[in-house]
Amino acid sequence: MGTRRKTRTIKIKDMFVGGDSKISVQSMTNTDTRDVEATLAQTRALMVAGCDIIRVAVPDFEAAEALKEITRQLPIPVVADIHFDYRLALKSIEHGISKLRINPGNIGGKDKVRLLAKACQEKGIPIRVGVNAGSLEKDLLEKYGKATPEALVESALRHVELLEDANFYDTIISIKSSDVMTMMNSYRLLSEKVDYPLHLGVTEAGTPWRGTIKSAMGIGGLLSEGIGDTIRVSLTGDSIEEIKVGREILKAAGHLKEGIEFVSCPTCGRTQIDLIGIANEVEEALKDSKKHIKVAVMGCVVNGPGEAREADIGIAGGNGVGLIFKKGLIIRRVPENELVTALLEEIEKL
Repeated sequence: MGTRRKTRTIKIKDMFVGGDSKISVQSMTNTDTRDVEATLAQTRALMVAGCDIIRVAVPDFEAAEALKEITRQLPIPVVADIHFDYRLALKSIEHGISKLRINPGNIGGKDKVRLLAKACQEKGIPIRVGVNAGSLEKDLLEKYGKATPEALVESALRHVELLEDANFYDTIISIKSSDVMTMMNSYRLLSEKVDYPLHLGVTEAGTPWRGTIKSAMGIGGLLSEGIGDTIRVSLTGDSIEEIKVGREILKAAGHLKEGIEFVSCPTCGRTQIDLIGIANEVEEALKDSKKHIKVAVMGCVVNGPGEAREADIGIAGGNGVGLIFKKGLIIRRVPENELVTALLEEIEKL
């Protein structure tokens, strides 16, 4: 893991983004924001999964009005996602949001930007400037020929400059693309030019299978270089999966020390137990565990004892039997059909 890039610290409700603060995981509701109960229900489920910050779309004044009740009931920061209409932003600020997501360049001119900046300053609300490759300004597309990293960074800096001209500096920046390499190179270039916290994400990453791979590469790659202060995995599917994937990326990058670290071998011709079934059963049983331990499920004695030695607890399978190891020492030998139950019993004792 690379040394984390030093950014300014920005307060969002009762938490912080940037500096030495933890790297937070975000998601966005896909409910109709005007449906308060549905939006609250989805957000609460996301919170249980580990969501730190939630964003909601605000397409009209009815949605902005709904924020009053949504923000009243939710303990985590609520971000209003707004395009083009500064009045929706003002109404959202009035109704208790913790953060505003806009692009100052399309919100209605410098006077409107100053108005929003002043309203956010008065309530201690930061602004996320969100640049996407799919909605790049026409003049930048003409200048660069396509949505290159240089074009995306120039767009972001334009928006940031509008806020700075209004004496506003509580800014977080995202600069997303559905192309992983464009996304990564854009953030690398931007990180050399500003000290604002960066919100990482591969936009429109796709379905959970492809989207997880693209997000893990893009977000995880940048985190390993020390770039990134908050993340959002964008998947076409259940929003809960976004949080699960985001948290696993943070774990793999060494930024989250919570929950099970699960290790299992890919199986080979030496495997004499139903390792795939056992591994899936153990992983499912431990999916909500908050214990910070390493669990190894191995198929034979070639790598099994070594991995088990590195793990807090683990198993190595044999012909219809399995050995349970704790810190590399054998503590039990049990039949294959009792292996999962015995392993879970030992994990419960830890």
